[in-house]
Amino acid sequence: MSWPPETPNEQVRFVVLDSETTGLDPRKDRIVTIGAIAIVNNEILLEDSFEAMVKVAYNSSAVTVHGVTREQSLAGLDEREALEKFLTYLGDGVIVGHHISHDVETFNAGYERHFGFRLQNSSLDTMDLTLHLERDGAFAGRDPIQQFSLDALCTLFGIIPHDRHTAAGDAFMTALVFQRLLRLAAKHGRTSLARLTEPFVP
Repeated sequence: MSWPPETPNEQVRFVVLDSETTGLDPRKDRIVTIGAIAIVNNEILLEDSFEAMVKVAYNSSAVTVHGVTREQSLAGLDEREALEKFLTYLGDGVIVGHHISHDVETFNAGYERHFGFRLQNSSLDTMDLTLHLERDGAFAGRDPIQQFSLDALCTLFGIIPHDRHTAAGDAFMTALVFQRLLRLAAKHGRTSLARLTEPFVP
């Protein structure tokens, strides 16, 4: 099933996703690691999480930059199996991430390659939501947002970064940021999925 646009935020299963890849071209590059964790009713569900390392047989320098040794990568799951397992985990979850379009396009390239389809799940970008909330007045009294990194959002919300630049670590940090954003969204009338997932137009 997919969530109707009017669904209240607290009823939605959000899946906060991060992936590390061999580069920035979704068509050419490959997924190295996947990390995801669910949020339901504004609670991070540690027991509802997903982590996978994907076998990458080439471009070892792009793999090791993520703290993954070549031996670990070669022992990972085949891409097809990793994508299949993630799809089962994801279900009808709404995908959340920081600058999430790159992750979604990389996954879509993999799903098209192996299965001939693209993800149908809704997605939302934590940066877009932050900018919407800034425009709504949620950060009145603070300087305008100039930095658009995950680290900048952690600073904005007083979150101490931990285990950064690993897929599981970044997914958890993004989940902590998203938790704060959901609370602010509730105060500023963004209480339905449609209001939460609006693309931001500068």
